[in-house]
Amino acid sequence: MKISFQTCRPGAVLPRRGSAQAAGLDLCACLDAPLTILPGEIAMAPTGLRVELPAGTVGLLCGRSGLGVRYGITLANSVGVIDADYRGEIQVWLINLGKAPYTLMPGERCAQLLVVPVHFPQPQFAETLSDTARGEAGFGSTGRM
Repeated sequence: MKISFQTCRPGAVLPRRGSAQAAGLDLCACLDAPLTILPGEIAMAPTGLRVELPAGTVGLLCGRSGLGVRYGITLANSVGVIDADYRGEIQVWLINLGKAPYTLMPGERCAQLLVVPVHFPQPQFAETLSDTARGEAGFGSTGRM
């Protein structure tokens, strides 16, 4: 499967995998200058890229584990959704959940893009739903271990 990217800002970097079996394509910040994100602050990191995803797929923007674990930098909305018909710039909204300011450098990898198949179910109301062993039990009902 091929995915086409188009640059929309000077200095945009073509996404790449960190290893041959990496699921995500690393996205880099396309910044004119370093961007400091204070603890608790949300900041937008443009990628300078537009994408054409294959029909029947969705792009999921996910955080990078190293940034999250080491510095508390993750996506502000947990997972971003890029629909296959979206053609605007990919923008990464980051939040600093850490205790110290973090400076994102131009060209730094700031998120990853996963391209996955998507289903298009037709929503409908039903009088009843099928029974399951769990039933209506909520959070934590399946146990800790």
